[in-house]
Amino acid sequence: MKRNSESSLKTANKRLSRSAVVGTIIATIIASTPLLYSLHESVPTTEVWDTFLFTYKSGAWKEAQYAMWVYTSKLIPLILLVIWFFTCRHWWYHAILVPIVMFAFQGVNSWNAEAGNIDEGTFVVLLPILVLVVPSIYLIRAKMFNKINTADKTLEELEEEFMIKPKGVWGKVKQYF
Repeated sequence: MKRNSESSLKTANKRLSRSAVVGTIIATIIASTPLLYSLHESVPTTEVWDTFLFTYKSGAWKEAQYAMWVYTSKLIPLILLVIWFFTCRHWWYHAILVPIVMFAFQGVNSWNAEAGNIDEGTFVVLLPILVLVVPSIYLIRAKMFNKINTADKTLEELEEEFMIKPKGVWGKVKQYF
């Protein structure tokens, strides 16, 4: 009996240890974002940036420092949003996908040095995601409040009901009504 207890204690400690390590990494990334954002200030204001690892030509950006500022202004919010998406426990966390896609699209466009207006066309890319995410979140919310107002079930039964089970597309739409 004692051996069984020790085994479960070791398993719990491993889970806690892994959780602490992941939490520490996430907290370090979040806390270091101001430093990461200001790294562009160490880049020279010349058009070509030579390091011992690589050579960067700024192209349409004219200055390597300005180009790095553009990249960090897209990358840092993207990193923070991805962390938020994977750590969020709210029912609406899929709404975070919209700004994630927006910043990812802008980051890819900014990498292309010949893109004149990097934010052009973002809405066209976001529209399909908005069409899926926004109505889904609204319908889930409406169904939740409807169930809460007429709740005669346990919380576990309500959570089971809100689970989206794999069905056809029309079956998923009908599940919300």
